[in-house]
Amino acid sequence: MAEKKALLIIAENAVLSDATPATAQLLKKAALFSAYTAGPVLGAAIAAENTTATDAAGVAEHLEKGTPFLVLDLGAADAAALDAALAVCLDAADRRTVIAVVSKGALALYGMGINVKAGSVARAAQAQDILPTLAFIADLPLTESCTGAVLYQALKNPNMKIEEVNKLKEALVRMETALARDNREPWDKHDCA
Repeated sequence: MAEKKALLIIAENAVLSDATPATAQLLKKAALFSAYTAGPVLGAAIAAENTTATDAAGVAEHLEKGTPFLVLDLGAADAAALDAALAVCLDAADRRTVIAVVSKGALALYGMGINVKAGSVARAAQAQDILPTLAFIADLPLTESCTGAVLYQALKNPNMKIEEVNKLKEALVRMETALARDNREPWDKHDCA
């Protein structure tokens, strides 16, 4: 089974605009938080467990290897550089990848677990909310210094973790039943008496 992956793209000087092709593709199916308060995202992301910092050229290789959490810091990139990096990232991402794009005054969430019909979300989002949201979706560990909240308004199903646990419980019951049936002695398998 393919593992869940998260990709955080940071371009704090770029503006998300649907005038560029890859950004338009992202915004078409992303949950966009335009009431986003910027903060120190990069430092917190690097401090998280299983984090790998990369450049746009290395994204495909890391996603192919199954790296759980990638951070792509574009620094002072403009909208064109962000679009070029997004084109590479969207092409490399599979259906088990969630992407968060931090830009000037906006946060976009795209991919696995995100409601494609959410569009623009009225809820205010802060920089500290990004890691808990990605961790919730992609099953990543958090550090004890993490203080943000999960952005449930962007999720396809806010109860996805409860449903995952219930499916696992049902599978466990089916497996235990099958094991109990297979472990009986040969004379216990027939009710001939």
